[in-house]
Amino acid sequence: MKKTNFLCSLLFALVAPAASAASASPEAQDQLTREISALDSAVFDAFNHCSDPARLQEHAGYFATDVEFYHDTGGVTWTRDAMIANTGKYVCGHFTRELVPGSMKVYPIKDFGAVSQGAHRFCQIDGGKCEGLADFTIVWRKQDGEWRITRVLSYGHRAAADAQ
Repeated sequence: MKKTNFLCSLLFALVAPAASAASASPEAQDQLTREISALDSAVFDAFNHCSDPARLQEHAGYFATDVEFYHDTGGVTWTRDAMIANTGKYVCGHFTRELVPGSMKVYPIKDFGAVSQGAHRFCQIDGGKCEGLADFTIVWRKQDGEWRITRVLSYGHRAAADAQ
């Protein structure tokens, strides 16, 4: 009997999230996708202009203080301060990020926020060549009406097949 109860509980745990996601109205999903897409654009507009210290601080404001940033070639940072220090040192004035058109997908997280996934291209500021490509997953938390990024995974860094 215990095994049956465990299996039923496990099945419910696996099926309930899918049923919940499937029950979200198309309008609610579209609204969430528009909202997260706009935030993604804003975060990376600030990122792309982070040579200006005010824009770097604007970029920082989108992240939780305890953000975890996982980068397959750069390692892990555990705080916003560490992540922003790395951005200032390795990104600002060196390259920009572009979302690969049509690649972003957004999924709701019940009573928390959302996850966005997609691909992004990195372009050198000197010369303008877009030779880097990577995948990303971002966890967004909505708390008190404000969205903050709590986790970032940037992985699968590779040469872009369509390098300019």
